[in-house]
Formats: sequence, structure tokens, C-alpha cells
Amino acid sequence: MAKLGKRTTAAREAFAGKENLTVEEAVTLLKANAVAKFDETIEIAMSLGVDTRHADQMVRGVIGLPNGTGKSMRVAVFARGPKAEEAQAAGADIVGAEDLMESIQGGNIDFDRCIATPDMMPIVGRLGKVLGPRNLMPNPKVGTVTMDVKAAVEAAKGGEVQFKAEKGGVVHAGIGKASFDEAKLVENIRAFVGAVQKARPSGAKGAYMKKIALSSTMGPGLTVSVDNATAAE
Repeated sequence: MAKLGKRTTAAREAFAGKENLTVEEAVTLLKANAVAKFDETIEIAMSLGVDTRHADQMVRGVIGLPNGTGKSMRVAVFARGPKAEEAQAAGADIVGAEDLMESIQGGNIDFDRCIATPDMMPIVGRLGKVLGPRNLMPNPKVGTVTMDVKAAVEAAKGGEVQFKAEKGGVVHAGIGKASFDEAKLVENIRAFVGAVQKARPSGAKGAYMKKIALSSTMGPGLTVSVDNATAAE
């Protein structure tokens, strides 16, 4: 077994015996122990009572976090003509059509969000096996297949987070940086949990939110009380 570093050991000791904390308690502990040489991301993982093999139990959505993510998002846009120009003016990092498709097929996936105008979907559809597993496939349900390219690019750049339940019913996302004020992290966490709560699918039966955990990039996780995390402020 690999030997744990001093930082990891210290964090585990600090977290020992602490479970089902309030969001505020968890954020305080995470910030105090996020001592890597870079600004660690605060991440959330939610275990849901859904079976994603069934279409009526799929959970997906998008949320514009009130305080952003602190991450610089690279955005790729499939568009032509005026819409391509609109995307570039809005700050898109990569804009193209068949040329962008060929670049992605060649293994160049240097972006965090992919947006497309509806007329580009026959081209984008060929990339399903590449973009799908990375949760990068444009989808009208989360606003990434749209004619309003400007708004979509600006939302992505402004801290919008997409989420989708993976195998096992787990949703995870980065919801801020360790350098954020505690109040801002708490606000982001509650906003994200609220969005997942609202996205409860019709086929979900019984307990929907089973477990919520928070962690920093280099640190162990802390469980948060589901009741506290979903409580109205």
C-alpha cells in the first residue's frame, strides 16, 4: 500500500469522525485543509436513488452558479457564417464546422464546453462516441444546441455548470475554488443541490438524494447532511 503524504494524513485526521455535517461546517473544514500549492477546486458528489439505465430516471440539467466556478472555461462552437462570427465576438475559444469535427476526430479535444447551432447537428452527431462519454455532446435540454450562440457562450464563460447522472446514479461537479469566501461556496453548493433536486425525474422512486459528499482536489471527502443541504435558506 502506498504511503500517505503528510498533507493527506493531516486532512484525514482532521476529518476523522466527522460525518453528516452542515454545509457550513464542511466548507470550513475543507478550506482549512486545502493547502496544496495551487488553488484547489471544491467538488461535490451526490449519490441519487435513480437507475440511469431507464430513460425516465435520467437526471441532467444546468445551473448558473451565483458565484461562478473560478475555472477558466474553454468553449468550442459549431457554427457557420454570422453565427460563427457571433460566437467569436462572444469569446468562444474555438469555432468551426467540418474542420472542427475533423480536429476532434483526430483527438484534439481542448475545450470544456461544446455548443452548436441546430443546423450543425448532422455534423456534430458523428462525434457522439467521442463527445458523449466526456459529457461534451451539445444538447438542447441544457441550452448547448441553440441559435442564441452569444448567450450560450457567455453563460459557459460565466460559471454555468452542467450535470448528468452517471452509471450508479452519481452526479458530480466542481462548484468553486478553495480561495472563495466560505459564504460564496455555501451559496454555490446550495444552488447546485437545489438544481439537482428540481431535476428529479418522474421515474425516481423512494429516497432521491441518498448521500452528498464534498472534497477538495487533493483532499479526502466529507459527508454532508442531506436534510441540511436541501433545506431552504
